[in-house]
Amino acid sequence: MAELHDHEVKKTRAWVLHPDITSDRTRRDPVAGLEEAVALADALPELEVVGSEIVRLPKIQPGHLFGTGKIEELKQRMKLAEVELVLVDGPVTPVQQRNLEKEWKVKLLDRTGLILEIFSDRARTREGVLQVEMAALTYQRTRLVRAWTHLERQRGGLGFVGGPGETQIEADRRAIDEQLTRLRRQLEKVVKTRELHRASRAKIPFPIVALVGYTNAGKSTFFNTVTGADVFAKDMLFATLDPTMRQLVIENAHGGDREIILSDTVGFISKLPTQLVAAFRATLEEVLDADLILHVRDIASEETDNQRDDVLKILRDLGIKDDAPMFEVWNKIDLLDDEARAARMERAAHEENIFAISAVTGEGVPELLSAISAFFEEEKIERDMILPYAQGRKRAWLFEEGVVLSEEMVEEGYQLKVLWTPRQEKQFREM
Repeated sequence: MAELHDHEVKKTRAWVLHPDITSDRTRRDPVAGLEEAVALADALPELEVVGSEIVRLPKIQPGHLFGTGKIEELKQRMKLAEVELVLVDGPVTPVQQRNLEKEWKVKLLDRTGLILEIFSDRARTREGVLQVEMAALTYQRTRLVRAWTHLERQRGGLGFVGGPGETQIEADRRAIDEQLTRLRRQLEKVVKTRELHRASRAKIPFPIVALVGYTNAGKSTFFNTVTGADVFAKDMLFATLDPTMRQLVIENAHGGDREIILSDTVGFISKLPTQLVAAFRATLEEVLDADLILHVRDIASEETDNQRDDVLKILRDLGIKDDAPMFEVWNKIDLLDDEARAARMERAAHEENIFAISAVTGEGVPELLSAISAFFEEEKIERDMILPYAQGRKRAWLFEEGVVLSEEMVEEGYQLKVLWTPRQEKQFREM
């Protein structure tokens, strides 16, 4: 093995296993699954993947996940490769984890644990860090309960006054709950600050367009292409974690440039840990507030349809309605062969709200931006209303927006006739 220089950090040698449960009717292509698992491992800078393989199983073994023969076979291969960490692309129970670690003499992480590690490495904002910590503690708490329910160790109490003492599991669970409570309080303060920022943004009469998509679909590359920003974009899963927003001016050939706020969000992934869906709900509220969602897809991926389904499922879990305004953006057409590219381009041309682009070469991007601009060319609606005299702030806002056609003072308040867009009406109702 090559000698390490003083400034070099020794990487942990990792082996990736993708269990392929042959009896599972919902299972996906195991080759694509293994490739994604390896990409997840590569997203952590301190890991070096020295081996990976698909392990086909007719069914899961409750105590060890794999059969005894396969465990011994893997043990020999990993020993030769000097493996220090095994990553299992799927759920592993605490009992299975403990037994496999004992057999193989290595540390073991399941898919949820690995994703939590990546998110912890990527979090930059105060809110992101707190949410990752909460997700990790919630995950740890469930594993404590399942792993240690068989323990009967006692702590405190004499055994005859007030019943038996506190068990170790109860003490550890209580410590985690106390830490979660502290983190929630800190997060509430951060969220309040962010809500103030969102409230100030709501006063800006620009629509919000949110980018969503499977991780590594090219959202950040598209974001950088159209805004000229310098958001970290790399061929790496979860390259972007914290949301980024930029103002974008879309120039129209016939005049009347359109200004929007473009928001880049964390990439989604299949089998996203439930703890993270809950923890990052606040971060992804930018999507809930969006006037238009751009679902960016890696159209060159063999798993593109499955990835689309995963993203739509998570959006539903977040509370996005099925009829929410959404454009499908088929990115990476430059990676398709001529025949596949022509087929995708033709279909996109004939289907509403589907756009084929390359964020790298810029092909198709002007047409997409024109469609976004046209989407917000809203017809104006005339309304009659009576505004109580006490609501002077709302009245001032209407005049600032230039939507008041006429005003008359009556007994109940200001009688107004306004002409506004649906977006302006929505802003007014939310004030």
